[in-house]
Amino acid sequence: MARRTPLYERHRSLGARIVEFAGWDMPVSYAGALEEHRAVRERCGLFDVSHMGEIELRGGNAVVACERLTVNAVHRLRDGDGQYSLLCNEEGGVLDDLIVYRLQPDRLLLVVNAANTSADLAWVRAHAGVGVDVVDRSDETALLALQGPAAEDVLHTVTAFDLGAIRPFTVHDATVAGRPAMIARTGYTGEDGFEIVLAADDAGAVWDALVAEVRRAGGHPCGLAARDTLRLEAGLPLCGTDMDATTTPLEAGLSWVVKLGKGEFIGRAALQRQHEAGIPRRLVGFVMDDPGIPRHGHPVWADDEEIGRVTSGTKSPTLGTFIGVGYVTRAHAAARTPLAIDVRGRRLAAHVVDRPFYRRPRRTKES
Repeated sequence: MARRTPLYERHRSLGARIVEFAGWDMPVSYAGALEEHRAVRERCGLFDVSHMGEIELRGGNAVVACERLTVNAVHRLRDGDGQYSLLCNEEGGVLDDLIVYRLQPDRLLLVVNAANTSADLAWVRAHAGVGVDVVDRSDETALLALQGPAAEDVLHTVTAFDLGAIRPFTVHDATVAGRPAMIARTGYTGEDGFEIVLAADDAGAVWDALVAEVRRAGGHPCGLAARDTLRLEAGLPLCGTDMDATTTPLEAGLSWVVKLGKGEFIGRAALQRQHEAGIPRRLVGFVMDDPGIPRHGHPVWADDEEIGRVTSGTKSPTLGTFIGVGYVTRAHAAARTPLAIDVRGRRLAAHVVDRPFYRRPRRTKES
């Protein structure tokens, strides 16, 4: 039986269409995926992402353990800072991507993907070493994501915290709708926005207050379908779809996360070898020149040779074009390289483009 977040009954009462995702019953859409996508781009949207996992590392060796477990430079984090990072295996393959928050000198919070929470927890416990306690906080924790150009104004209506002082990838203790919470300026949509970490028992009251304010601002509660098209427009990879244990961060275009010079970490030797030898394939973005939706697993061709596979694709609601990402050989990874995507037996013309496909416009307070 699929698991349910603390907000499951609220999703049903709002008329959400529920699907099973990563072992959870989750809302895929409410008003419709296209309308929800546009609401986030133009106004704001509220997501329940309480299916994500939360793992704490506590103790004098918490930073040392996290440094060994993840590819980014944890020692650079000050209290209240966060960073995007990855867990890799010894071969450099991606086990999961995550956000690491340093809450206190000896306390770190790892926010991991729902599908990988159990495996990540076991991996972290097996490799954390001495002097660190690994605490699974997933069941007691809820996570909400408020995203879009109006997100700050909406959140201001339910908290007195100075949201303008929150820099991207920082986290702060606050009160939201009368409940204690942590607010981080992070998200997975390509828009400005916030993620709110709070006790599962408080999630309902905060969700209700935010839904009311989001709707007052012309936004919507949003489901997984809009979340996926938003993240793809922003060029953000999905773990398990665009990268996994058979791909490395260097191949996935995430070399900026991998700090090979920081010292030893799991997978470093393999990643160093690949870095020195040259990356054989790359995850690239592409735009279809012929109409058609590229899907996961579709073959990619160039010069009458199969050179890779699509990992994600959609029709972009914002751009109106068909877009996708996939792995291709290094020789075909440069922008403007012509490709052909095999969509149901037809080779449709496409070309490589730089990611992200969409960049949010600079907005003034008045706009």
